[in-house]
Amino acid sequence: QVQLVESGGGLVQAGGSLRLSCAASGRTSNIYVMGWFRQAPGKEREFVAAIRWSGATTYYADSVKGRFTISRENAKNTVYLQLNSLEPDDTAVYYCAAGVRGMPVVEAGYNLWGQGTQVTVSS
Repeated sequence: QVQLVESGGGLVQAGGSLRLSCAASGRTSNIYVMGWFRQAPGKEREFVAAIRWSGATTYYADSVKGRFTISRENAKNTVYLQLNSLEPDDTAVYYCAAGVRGMPVVEAGYNLWGQGTQVTVSS
């Protein structure tokens, strides 16, 4: 079984940056893709970014392209999400997820979720 632990959330002013981390432990050899989703108050959870566990393919939501960057460090079994040029609309709980199927941009492609980390962007 794989476990995911997120870190790096916090409070930042608009225009600022944060880096989120997601450390995976356990049977990581089954992972096909790692993703980040977010859920703002009163809204549905939405896809943010994803990266293949092997290879370099990345996926981004249109709303974050050019501002957020997903990367991984396989030696540490860790995926990162660099958040730049943050806007108040980016305020949400950010969830890391691991998937074993080839469906990187939808929740159905993921079968394991972290506990979430809060990102708050003040105007």
